[in-house]
This record gives sequence, C-alpha cells and structure tokens, in this order.
Amino acid sequence: MRLSELQNKNLVNIENGKNIGNIIDVNIDYESGNIRSFIIETKGSILTFLNKDTDVEVKWNDIEKIGEDVILVNIR
Repeated sequence: MRLSELQNKNLVNIENGKNIGNIIDVNIDYESGNIRSFIIETKGSILTFLNKDTDVEVKWNDIEKIGEDVILVNIR
C-alpha cells in the first residue's frame, strides 16, 4: 500500500467513534525503515483552522485495522 492511498482514508477512534482527521505526514524509523507514527491533521472548528499546532501524532501500535475507507485507531 502506498502512502497516498493511506492519506485518502479517514482515521476513526474506536473508543468513541469520532473522526480524528486525515494523514498529512509519516514518521519513519530510518534505521529499520518501519513506520513509527502518522501525523494527523485534525478536523474541527474555525479555531482548529486558525491554530496550526493542532496536529496529532498516532503511533503505529495504536492502529487496530486499515480498511478500504477508514483506518481504525485505539486512542485513549
């Protein structure tokens, strides 16, 4: 799977069913080449739009399932 395919999927928190946002970047372990985490652009109000520091990091271990349309994550 390509990163561009992942970027088109919404991330949904299985704890509360809320849409977290979309992947805008990826954090890679340069030694192993494995994905450490995804950087998510959160969806929200006008305040989120005005404040660019609202991006969320979702660790690879928090991902429960990658589906055709969504990525399910477990964030407590």
